[in-house]
Amino acid sequence: MEYRRLGSAGLQVSALSFGSWVTFGDQIGEDAAHDMMQAAIDAGVNFFDNAEAYAGGKSETMMGKVVKKAGWKRSDLVISTKIFWGGDGPNDTGLSRKHIVEGVDAALARLQMDYVDLVFAHRADLRTPIEETVRAFTHVINQGKAFYWGTSEWSAAQIMEAYAVARRENLIPPQMEQPQYHMFHRERFEAEYARLYQEIGYGTTIWSPLASGLLTGKYNAGMPEGTRATLKGYEWLKKRFTDETAVENIAKVGELIPIAEKIGCTMAQLALAWTLKNPNVSTTITGASRPEQVVENMKAIDYVEELTPDVMERIEKILNNKPAQETDWRA
Repeated sequence: MEYRRLGSAGLQVSALSFGSWVTFGDQIGEDAAHDMMQAAIDAGVNFFDNAEAYAGGKSETMMGKVVKKAGWKRSDLVISTKIFWGGDGPNDTGLSRKHIVEGVDAALARLQMDYVDLVFAHRADLRTPIEETVRAFTHVINQGKAFYWGTSEWSAAQIMEAYAVARRENLIPPQMEQPQYHMFHRERFEAEYARLYQEIGYGTTIWSPLASGLLTGKYNAGMPEGTRATLKGYEWLKKRFTDETAVENIAKVGELIPIAEKIGCTMAQLALAWTLKNPNVSTTITGASRPEQVVENMKAIDYVEELTPDVMERIEKILNNKPAQETDWRA
């Protein structure tokens, strides 16, 4: 496993990491969760991503139980949570000081941990002043309940405003962003965020590197049963694999598969390795529903060097003029 600095921070995170979105608390039980986290650890993964919104908090509860039962050394792990969607009450959503402080406390109780390494503002809150949000996360860090805070799917302008407020008020600035990034979703990460990497050393923990499975190639022959798009509560995902944009992108996946075959990897491994070629990716968050998928995903690290300039150019030609995809919410 390769380890990368989280932007300008001193923290080292595994280039490939593991996230619990969708599966923990929804698709799998505690034993399967343990087996997948163990497979990730065996491959050198140290970063595990979570959020208060995942399965209504059940994802954090499951991860916490697994970590405690397994007896893994806490200092060997980098654990995150994300705060925004915490419940149905008027103050259970958003980035007010009240919800950030109470939301982090609730997340730590579910995780059975004294602190998380990373806490993210899961989306931007247009109803709460950014200074209030920055002060709240600074408070959380000063209380020892998190080491770093960051953003998820914020605009570059919003991030720079938060950074400026922190510097002006002697507060702790955001350190990292968790954006969607994959072969078919690139504009924000590569263009809009470019100034964040250059000017403030922003780190990134990217999600959906396989475009919710589209980049595995399994949708090229139609909609298979048992996938995320067929799960109850995730019907909104199905559109991503059946609309006009999806049809065009699936055709591109068909053109990419021979490249993967030539270098000896799966289409999923090619897509994961492609994200890691970008030096501004601190870590790529992977997901899985069984341990075997974790093992296969982690092998992607072995193919990064196979993506030579010539191979990357061939991939780019296929991806040229790609249509943009919608951003998933709550991911």
